[in-house]
Amino acid sequence: MRFKFPLMAIGLEVAMITLFGLFVQYETEQNIRQPPSSSNSTDVDRFFELYPLFQDVHVMIFVGFGFLMTFLKKYGFSSVGINLLIAALGLQWGTLVQGILHSHGQKIHIGIKNMINADFSTATVLISFGAVLGKISPLQMLIMTIIEIAVFAGNEHLVAEIFMATDIGASMTIHAFGAYFGLAVAGVLYRSGLRRGHDNEESVYHSDLFAMIGTLFLWIFWPSFNSAIAEAGDKEYRAVVNTYFSLAACVLTAYAFSSLVEHRGKLDMVHIQNATLAGGVAVGTCADMAIHPYISMIIGSIAGMVSVLGFKFLTPVFATKLRIHDTCGVHNLHGLPGVIGGLAGIVAVALGASDMSTPAMQAAALGSSIGIAIVGGLIAGLILKLPIWGQPSDQNCYDDSVFWEVPRWREHDHHFHEHHGHNHLEPEL
Repeated sequence: MRFKFPLMAIGLEVAMITLFGLFVQYETEQNIRQPPSSSNSTDVDRFFELYPLFQDVHVMIFVGFGFLMTFLKKYGFSSVGINLLIAALGLQWGTLVQGILHSHGQKIHIGIKNMINADFSTATVLISFGAVLGKISPLQMLIMTIIEIAVFAGNEHLVAEIFMATDIGASMTIHAFGAYFGLAVAGVLYRSGLRRGHDNEESVYHSDLFAMIGTLFLWIFWPSFNSAIAEAGDKEYRAVVNTYFSLAACVLTAYAFSSLVEHRGKLDMVHIQNATLAGGVAVGTCADMAIHPYISMIIGSIAGMVSVLGFKFLTPVFATKLRIHDTCGVHNLHGLPGVIGGLAGIVAVALGASDMSTPAMQAAALGSSIGIAIVGGLIAGLILKLPIWGQPSDQNCYDDSVFWEVPRWREHDHHFHEHHGHNHLEPEL
């Protein structure tokens, strides 16, 4: 860590500054194609119209995703801290990559939508981070961020510009993509030494409570996420309303199924932290379509059920049979609901809820998002597998003290000493 990580981080930031110097400008009056409705308003007015939505998305990225992953008892610093690191690098790189693809050889003019889209590109990496949480180094995460956002931007360009598919809340391009990219990386980096589990791969009472904070932030702000780049007017309005009711319906079915599948009907905090958000993911593709609020509630309800069942039955199968160990269960919160969202989009377009696309193009968008994610993830995994990136050893997984200065474990923490004695986890030794 001592030299490789600082050199990589500084090198990347110098590269970003150089590229920004060459390609990026402020958005100015002359170089923006103004929609007719706002011909009298200035760029700055429009910037601040959308600024509250940008803030909501920003809170989701930095607080929501960060705290959602703090459930591991000794990995909270890394969950929130590396989340911040990835997001800060990702939004700079995302601005550049997406800007270059959309500016067609001209300078990139930074407006509020560029900033929202840069945050979106970062969300993809944070989803994938959940699949490999606790098993890779901060240095590996920097490398993964650079690779994944480049692949993500290519796929998004394909979906939006070539297939002309509609995916306003990015069920396919962000959620399904991020989940399957992360699963592919996790598959390549699979550790047989962790097959029987790890002492630190569990939560304690307060770590699960912290994770619930992340859930609530994400849940509250999700309507902003799905409507942030929707067309102003009816579409934006529908995106908010549909997401709002989809999330509400999702909570009820997630709680119901959690009680149904658990021993003696008790609720499982893992399900409540994750499956309650699946409605926001699943309604994303058709959020701005005229589908009717009750349809969005059906989509949310199905997503909540599928997500809980995924945690209960699919995650163990992935770990044992497919050798893919998914720490946060991103397949159940982002992968499966993202696929449900893609399928719902195909059906909605076929039934005439939107005239912006065709069922075939929607299907192509879903296929390319999953296919490109898996191929990209496999390649990224092979690069990350190189021994030079300082991957933690099996016994050091899920442990902050490998990469952080951690307050000394308290002597009276009997639970800790009972399990570990005075071992390598004590930073002073």
